[in-house]
Amino acid sequence: MSELASEGPVHLVGGGWDPAAASTVYGPFLSDAAANAGDHPPTVACIVLDEGDGADRFNRWAQTLAAAGDCRCWPVLVPIGTTLDPAALGDAHALLVDGGLTPGYADALVPVAAPIRAWLADGSRPYLGFSAGAAIAAAKAIVGGWRSGGVPVCPEDTAEDLDEITVVPGLGLVPYSVDVHCAQWGTLPRLIEAVRTEVAGEGLGIDENTLVSFDADGRFRVGGAGRAWVVRRGDGVGDVSVTPVPAGTRQAGSG
Repeated sequence: MSELASEGPVHLVGGGWDPAAASTVYGPFLSDAAANAGDHPPTVACIVLDEGDGADRFNRWAQTLAAAGDCRCWPVLVPIGTTLDPAALGDAHALLVDGGLTPGYADALVPVAAPIRAWLADGSRPYLGFSAGAAIAAAKAIVGGWRSGGVPVCPEDTAEDLDEITVVPGLGLVPYSVDVHCAQWGTLPRLIEAVRTEVAGEGLGIDENTLVSFDADGRFRVGGAGRAWVVRRGDGVGDVSVTPVPAGTRQAGSG
């Protein structure tokens, strides 16, 4: 198993807004942020791709995180079609990347992936990716699509305005290609197909209201209401294995 490319903690959430799961899903991230903040509440920079509702989405995050722990949030709104200015992250103690149009997040953040990784490494700042923010944390990021070779593999309304399964360079924070909303949106088959056809590396699927927190060695712990799903290629042509990792467990090493 590869180690993390980020020197700070990495947390990925598969989407979902269940208030009952908030403390479990966001608590570990906020604890890591608090460790960087010392005696003051941590400040979380919240990157939101602004498609016209950026302020509303940020306010939802400010309320959600405040309910999960003592923190301060500041908005980093990136208009769709533009690229993040890393200077906007300032001296925050942690970084959250919101969900939404996954290809748009890749366009906005991947061109500045190296400065983002350097900012995270400076002080071991934690990263939390929610839905799209989780998907683009990968080195090979699955950003959408619903067909493989013209054959449907998942619901069309999960396609992110793309037809064929599309994999692009991501932020390179975790050693998996990531898909989200797996149990709820039926996206696990897309992840399986991306791994099977070798457009992605090892795959990690995450259900909604479910947290995957990575250790420095690239292994992870699962918390929240659902499961994570590890997808690997086997030795035979087209051979793929899918391993569920329930909440409350730590993924075992793969050798």
